[in-house]
Amino acid sequence: MEAFTFNTAELILLSVAGVLFIIQVIYYLGLYNRIHSHNKAVRKEEIHFTRELPPLSVILCARNEADNLRKALPAILEQDYPQFEVIVINDASTDETEDVLGFMEEKYPHLYHSFTPDSARYISHKKLALTLGIKASKYDWLVFTETNCIPASKDWLKLMARNFTSQTQVVLGYSGYDRTKGWLHKRVAFDTLFQSLRYLGLALAGKPYMGIGRNLAYRKELFFKQKGFSSYLNLQRGEDDLFINQIANSSNTRVETDLNATMRIQPVYRYKDWKEEKVSYMATARFYHGAQRYLLGFETLSRLLFYATCIAGIVLGILDFHWLAAGITLLLWLIRYTVQAIVINQTAKEMGGNRKYYFSLPVFDILQPLQSLKFKLCRLLRGKGDFMRR
Repeated sequence: MEAFTFNTAELILLSVAGVLFIIQVIYYLGLYNRIHSHNKAVRKEEIHFTRELPPLSVILCARNEADNLRKALPAILEQDYPQFEVIVINDASTDETEDVLGFMEEKYPHLYHSFTPDSARYISHKKLALTLGIKASKYDWLVFTETNCIPASKDWLKLMARNFTSQTQVVLGYSGYDRTKGWLHKRVAFDTLFQSLRYLGLALAGKPYMGIGRNLAYRKELFFKQKGFSSYLNLQRGEDDLFINQIANSSNTRVETDLNATMRIQPVYRYKDWKEEKVSYMATARFYHGAQRYLLGFETLSRLLFYATCIAGIVLGILDFHWLAAGITLLLWLIRYTVQAIVINQTAKEMGGNRKYYFSLPVFDILQPLQSLKFKLCRLLRGKGDFMRR
């Protein structure tokens, strides 16, 4: 009978681990699994789409992106879509960007480009570039992407546009990395996938709180109604996540999760580049309205506590030679790991990641919040560096 009794410490650890296990499973099945659930509903024709294909404007800004433009622009310009224009704003590039754009304009009559004035000082260049592109656009629907992204197919614009219903004003799309060798790339790919599970999952749950400019669409009238990016001109970023945070709600936002509508991001080769991107996004995250970031923060906290409790429970059980206590704790961790692996790998496969996370999953699962904490500390140490220097 002693093998089936637990001391006070074991009871506390098992109880806490059980509660945290339930919380984690709820997050994975109730939130992080929503992309898969949405794809399943689309296959069953349970989601209504419009058949209209209104004219639209694709807008990009480029700063020393000649090589990326050579790869990305043809895939964008050759989309199978009846009427659209592509506007590229050259943001003071010093490489061959201007030559590349000039050459491509001769081949593609629906490509236009302009540039940001050198005198711009009191607004981030990217916000200015996007504002110039929006003002130059001819059509009501605006689609945004970045120069390091390539559409997964020629149907990207069609699939985004099928969400342009009369009630819709914002469409969020998916962007991810293809399979590439290297530890850094694996970390970045997992982090990007997990971020998508979060912000797209919340949008599909009727609680949109941010968007990412790699694959995003909204109506031009919404931009001017919101007075553009005027609410956060002093910030270096915010042209996508903060703007969507301000305008998106459950009734005006839709999510496109078809594989052929995804944007494939070019591989990251330098840790510094990824770090700068993450730190910049974290600088704007504290300005988000709504409880979503606290909801996600609670998931992160419960995850770390679950790992700590499981480790403590297993170690205590082994030290006390109480194998049942250690076994129950290990079983909770294994069930949670199985649920997590199924949800993440299922979504990664559907969204074209071509990568399986098994042995690396627990490592990335712990690294993800720890690296976020590290990047937050970097942002805090920079202090006023988040704001534009005047």
